[in-house]
Amino acid sequence: MELQFKVSTRIARPVEEVFEAVADPARLSKYFTTGGAVGRLETGKTVQWDFADFPGAFPVEVVEVEVNRRIVIRWGANDKSPPDGQAYDTTTVFTFAALDDGRTLVTVEESGWPETETGVKAAFGNCQGWSQMLAALKVWVEHGINLREGMYV
Repeated sequence: MELQFKVSTRIARPVEEVFEAVADPARLSKYFTTGGAVGRLETGKTVQWDFADFPGAFPVEVVEVEVNRRIVIRWGANDKSPPDGQAYDTTTVFTFAALDDGRTLVTVEESGWPETETGVKAAFGNCQGWSQMLAALKVWVEHGINLREGMYV
């Protein structure tokens, strides 16, 4: 069994606006990357994300971008005891679907952890993080409120 998860939410804004809130580092830094984001999410680029709860910027490899439809990233797993002591990456896929009522369905799927105790912990931690990200994205895009402000520091 492969460790993976999928979380989603509906956001009351057009798909173009929601996509830009994820792809544009200035916007992403307003509600998600509490330490800031550097670099636009574009195919083949490596950008930097920084979080107050995981201090120190780290690289995020942008594998694929289809504007207003999909973003695929790869980044280092937060696994404190990886198998054989070897660090590994997970893959995260964001999909953006315009709904008939003008809202956008955003889905985040992540996979790539080994079936180990620390792999399971890392997967659950990221599932929590992406769920928080989607809630923060929704509230920021719809109402201009940063839910994560002051949450971790």
